Amino acid sequence: MVNLAKMDKRALGRGFDHSVRPKNTTESDIRKGCREAVKYNCAAFYSATPFWTPAVLEELAGSDVLPATGIDFPFGASPSKLKAIETEYAVAAGCRAVDMVLNVGALKDGRHDLIRQELRDFKSAAGSAVTKVILEVAFLTDDEITAACHMIAEVGCDYAKTSTGQFEGPDMDQFLVMKRALVGSGVRLKVAGVKFPRPQNAYAFLLAGAELIGTRAAAAIIEALDTMREIGLVPPYEG
Repeated sequence: MVNLAKMDKRALGRGFDHSVRPKNTTESDIRKGCREAVKYNCAAFYSATPFWTPAVLEELAGSDVLPATGIDFPFGASPSKLKAIETEYAVAAGCRAVDMVLNVGALKDGRHDLIRQELRDFKSAAGSAVTKVILEVAFLTDDEITAACHMIAEVGCDYAKTSTGQFEGPDMDQFLVMKRALVGSGVRLKVAGVKFPRPQNAYAFLLAGAELIGTRAAAAIIEALDTMREIGLVPPYEG
């Protein structure tokens, strides 16, 4: 769990995966976003597709920020074999973290064998890259969220992620369902689609146990750290 009392702004940056708005994205947008990720010491920079990975690699060269992308973003409805091919392509292109959107329709239909196979194929195709599985919790019941988290843990993916950020984001109750389902599993939690007021809600998820926040607003949220301490939402800095 992130200990915010030990975090200054630079250390806090490691709790964020930065990205840019995927709609109408240009190479200039991607490069600017990469530079922001480096400036704020983010854990990773995400493009919505590996099409942008060559530019991402250029901008992140020499930094600790991981080049990353989404797989079957944002709908997650492609067959597992196609998701695996996209994952292999992304990793071969240089991505070191990959976020795959789970097949929500298959999950809601109770097709757990299909979901397990999709997760196994994804994990295998990703190789040494960090694997994060997006649930899109706004479309799921608590039981479906729990079942998905159990399968993610069973297969051994690295993170369960709440949302793509393209639809309705998670509420705290949905996040806590994920957290309870993954207790003792070693699977970590990533939140995306943080609702407004974004800084306050992002810090609330970190305090609740999220290890990563995926957002286009990483810079603004990190810069709000002093304000969050002033109002008492974040504990005083202990160094």
